[in-house]
Amino acid sequence: MIEHSIWEKETFYNPKDIIIIGSGVVGLWSAYYMKLLKPAASILIVDRGIIPTGASTRNAGFACFGSVTELLQDARKMGEDKMLEIVAMRYEGLKRIRKVFSKNEIGYERSGGYELITDEQYSKFKQLKNDIGWLNITLRKVIKDNKVFQLSDKKIKNFGFKNVAHLVESKAEAKLHSGKLVHSLIRKVQSMGVQVLTQTEVTHFEKINGKIVLQTNFPFTLQSEQLLICTNAFTKQLLPDLDVIPARGQVLVTSPIKNLPFNGAFHFDEGFYYFRNLGNRVLLGGGRNKAFKEEETAEMETTDLIQQELERFLHEVVLPKKSFSIEHRWSGIMGLGAEKMPIIKKIKKDVYCAVRMSGMGVALAPVVGEIIAHQMLSK
Repeated sequence: MIEHSIWEKETFYNPKDIIIIGSGVVGLWSAYYMKLLKPAASILIVDRGIIPTGASTRNAGFACFGSVTELLQDARKMGEDKMLEIVAMRYEGLKRIRKVFSKNEIGYERSGGYELITDEQYSKFKQLKNDIGWLNITLRKVIKDNKVFQLSDKKIKNFGFKNVAHLVESKAEAKLHSGKLVHSLIRKVQSMGVQVLTQTEVTHFEKINGKIVLQTNFPFTLQSEQLLICTNAFTKQLLPDLDVIPARGQVLVTSPIKNLPFNGAFHFDEGFYYFRNLGNRVLLGGGRNKAFKEEETAEMETTDLIQQELERFLHEVVLPKKSFSIEHRWSGIMGLGAEKMPIIKKIKKDVYCAVRMSGMGVALAPVVGEIIAHQMLSK
């Protein structure tokens, strides 16, 4: 075993005020707000990967707060108040991202969002109009916009979609580059004095003599006054009693397509399918609803079942008259649970968590990070 130098022990591995497990968007935004609240605090973020490997850099790059059918379903399941609460958090989070980072820093494009609607979903056009109207009125309580959603059926033909009866547009949504966002966040918190250790997996933690001691995959321990767990889908490895279930989200990217007819971020079927353009390529993800149980996994491998379903959707709906090949495939692991609200709470004395982003971590993380920072530092 190689012994650490005294210089290493007194810098990289010395006791910290706060250790954050997880360097995804929630962990990074939490560190950012902690430094704003308490600039002198010594903060260490540890991550088992070389880079964040859950969903933060492996998602579809959407800056969205929810589609019509998704929000309607949330209102039915969670109730109107809870639905509005989580939309408000997402909407505020997206505003904060734009405030902290320039468009170029994170590849932000205000291209608008759309939802594809089929006749099977809405056999009566009047019902769709009524639902959009109700949502627009209801969302005014949290989004200062008289018309968040509007019908844009005339664009269906221009976009080249097939088997689509209606198109609902939201001008408030956008796209961003997930890798650039996380990279910019890491640089931001490091410039504020936050230390980041990668390839360091925390296997156990306990309170010893008033300090939190963390066992790792290396022959040394880390120590802090407070601990924040931001491991989202992988939370049960450290907090087995929490209601957090891993859910794999699979993605593919096509080859360049000549004269690609659309630009924007698109949703379908309560958000279970989502696609966007990457220049003249198409990124498509989802299909998890075709195999819910099988996709409740932390395994990163893609599967033939879901990938074939995504390709079917491309050929039959998105690009029915275009020829293309698939150039990239990957998956990310989301943290879901019995409800969509994030878990932001104190677990026990000096141990906190901010997890279960339900596939909306990009939008939720800035708000979640500030909430948990106040919980931990406002004493």
